[in-house]
Amino acid sequence: MNKTILGGLSLCLLFQFGYSQFTDLPRQLTPEEQLLLHNYQPPQYHEALANPPAHAVRTLAEWEELQAVMVTWTSFQYILSQIIDYAQDECLVYVVCSDSNAVKNYLINRGIPIQNIKFIIASFNSIWIRDYGPWTVYSQPGDTLGIVDWIYNRPRPYDDLIPGIFANLIQAPLYATTTPPNELIHSGGNFLPDGHGSAFSSKLILQENPGKTEAQIDTIMKNYMGIHRYIKLNVLPYDVIHHIDMHMKLLDEETLLVGEYPPGISDGPQIEANLNYILTHFKTCYGRDYRVVRIPMPPDQYGRYPSSGGDYRTYTNSIIINKTIIVPTYQLTYDTTAFRIYRQAMPGYRIVGIDCNSIIPSLGAIHCIVKEVGAYEPIQISHAPLFTIRDTLQAYPIVARIQNNSGIQQAEVYWSVDTSSGFTAVPMTPTVNDTFVAEISRQAGYNQIFYYISAHSNTGKIITRPLTAPQGFYTLQIEAITSVDDKHPMVSHSPILYSNYPNPFNPTTTISWHLPVAGKVKLSIYNSAGQKISQLIDQEQPAGDHQVEFRATEFASGIYFYCLSVESSIKQTINYSETRKMLLIK
Repeated sequence: MNKTILGGLSLCLLFQFGYSQFTDLPRQLTPEEQLLLHNYQPPQYHEALANPPAHAVRTLAEWEELQAVMVTWTSFQYILSQIIDYAQDECLVYVVCSDSNAVKNYLINRGIPIQNIKFIIASFNSIWIRDYGPWTVYSQPGDTLGIVDWIYNRPRPYDDLIPGIFANLIQAPLYATTTPPNELIHSGGNFLPDGHGSAFSSKLILQENPGKTEAQIDTIMKNYMGIHRYIKLNVLPYDVIHHIDMHMKLLDEETLLVGEYPPGISDGPQIEANLNYILTHFKTCYGRDYRVVRIPMPPDQYGRYPSSGGDYRTYTNSIIINKTIIVPTYQLTYDTTAFRIYRQAMPGYRIVGIDCNSIIPSLGAIHCIVKEVGAYEPIQISHAPLFTIRDTLQAYPIVARIQNNSGIQQAEVYWSVDTSSGFTAVPMTPTVNDTFVAEISRQAGYNQIFYYISAHSNTGKIITRPLTAPQGFYTLQIEAITSVDDKHPMVSHSPILYSNYPNPFNPTTTISWHLPVAGKVKLSIYNSAGQKISQLIDQEQPAGDHQVEFRATEFASGIYFYCLSVESSIKQTINYSETRKMLLIK
């Protein structure tokens, strides 16, 4: 690649502070780098595009289909070799190195096969490729794969060049936020995207870009990364680098894995405050509350936490590589708990561990030294899973938005009441806007249904959601209708949500319901992606019949859902929630 380092950073200055391809720099700034940082000019690429992508983009989420991962072969080679061993079972592994033969010999001597590895011979400064590596974005139309590169928040020019080298290698367009007015300093460990336009970071992103307003930063992230909602959390007192991946992880669009300290210990109070801020101010991309999984932040071998001088041990700093999750390990007493939590939260995944006691004093673990690369022409399945439903329907609706550049040849829902006996396939029917629907018939006498979605593209690619299906699947709990206390016979009947009329409709339809007793009523409208688009009713209502007109003048044709929830004012009354679908045709 024809690359040039611009801006007053001379080669003699680089080598004065050891900026060669053999440096073993920590994740935080060294004292020498702190002196360099003020006048640091990032490297530039002749091939980098001056403007952001011309069309709307979407940033890859970690749990999506990957074609490859990347590591930089320098320090901590024992850890890197294990990552390569596990990762090449799932995808291609790109190894940035100075000598491929040395890497091969190391792997062979450890009995690790070299079966799915490509080498990138390049100079580098450090192992922390999560922070400086390439970001995969998909540009519409056609899901064109592109690479985005920020200014690395360390004065490490060789590291900063890696995204451009990689983009050139795979012949992908390179969008670099390195020149005014779009220059942006950022690091990958402080960025957790959900694949649907939302992302989390600590407020380090604001501190490192003092010349820009928050609105300007948000605009750059929207134009280059497709981030429409950028959630920024207060930094933690003791984590030094303020990278969010040290205490938090997205397991999917709706599930937050959050580190947990004992009450009042170390960064625990600020983590709890940040989590409360998320839960009280934000919904998932499907308009629902985030699900939270807590995982301990373990002390070091002496029982110390970071606030008392202990290492920043963390289990959230894992990496999801297709159907494998690599988790950092430290001490068996705590590791077994972490593995149990991962297995429960991520069914069907292969969960493996790598001892990170040697690397964690440098303020990083597994996630920090691996960078994912998205698949070409991915099949994206956007689905708000059904977790609970009242046993009042004769069928349970499954809705997903399924997209691929070549088009979707077919899609199915696979369901079972006993996974040991296999799954039954139900074809999904395409409607509008890439939306597919199917129904699982009511299974009388069962309180659980297990299901997953499978999609086939016109080019022959097959993807499931969850990605680990059929070993991994969604679990739908069926809530039985039960009678209430005999002291309240007048409340023994549930509310009734009637079918809307007309259905299909254009542009208005009437939704009706019956309340046996007074209660707090909410009637919400959702689109096919599970996002709430309208709140029709949110008030106390008396017993009796009620109705409201839904006007969809500003909405596009497609399948929509209306959800009625009732909280009764009678203590013994069972709260009620039911969802029905309707079709808008214009």
